[in-house]
Amino acid sequence: MSEPMLQAVGLRFGAAGVALAPAFGLTLRAGEMLVLLGPNGAGKTTLFRTLLGLQRPLEGEIRWNGTRLDALGAPQMAHLVAYVPQAPAAAFDFDVRAYVMMGRLGALTGMRSPGDADHRAVDAAIDRLGMTAMRDRPLSRLSGGERQLCAIARALAQDCRAILLDEPAASLDLANQARVLRLLGQLAREGMAIAYSTHDPNHALATGDLVLLLASGREPRLGPVDQIIAPQVLSDTFGIALSQAQAADGTRMIGASRQPRA
Repeated sequence: MSEPMLQAVGLRFGAAGVALAPAFGLTLRAGEMLVLLGPNGAGKTTLFRTLLGLQRPLEGEIRWNGTRLDALGAPQMAHLVAYVPQAPAAAFDFDVRAYVMMGRLGALTGMRSPGDADHRAVDAAIDRLGMTAMRDRPLSRLSGGERQLCAIARALAQDCRAILLDEPAASLDLANQARVLRLLGQLAREGMAIAYSTHDPNHALATGDLVLLLASGREPRLGPVDQIIAPQVLSDTFGIALSQAQAADGTRMIGASRQPRA
């Protein structure tokens, strides 16, 4: 079996020295998709920041591609993983193409200017997100959902081996949610390691291999989608009665029950 792309052992994470969950471990390999699921305040964003080295773990060890996180510099991390935050923003009003080109900074060593390969990578990422027609448009003229798609394109242009996305579908309409989830599935099938967070268990059912279920103060639960995305498990986590239905094509769906939770 291949070396894990991401591995955490005995990990405790939190803020201001206060742990948000007991120690746990996780492993993510190339070609797998991990879905972080949990209510507000459960620590999904804090966990991502910890896995990326943006804040220190309270305890435990994190490895990327077999190397301890604290031994990896910024250029090495840029070749390994890209991060798409929940509310991507830019300090300047770049146009789409210039913004996506920022994903190539890790490859532009020695103050090198972007070359043909960089421009091809940027154009391919923009095209893959269906944004070619707006590639010269300033970010200020885009909707929040369109800016989210730009941030995903920037991550793709980085040409790394893993992508972590914090609620990538939160500000998107249904059509673009489906587009992003399909894209993440395609990237995983192409061999990338993908982890994304969401509030919607149906996203995990549509596109996911593993689920890490977070609830503040409780031990995280990691397992296959079919094991974790179950009404009895999620009802306890979210504090609401949930039920399961099945569409005509066999697709499972989770929704709020008409009956109040006992």
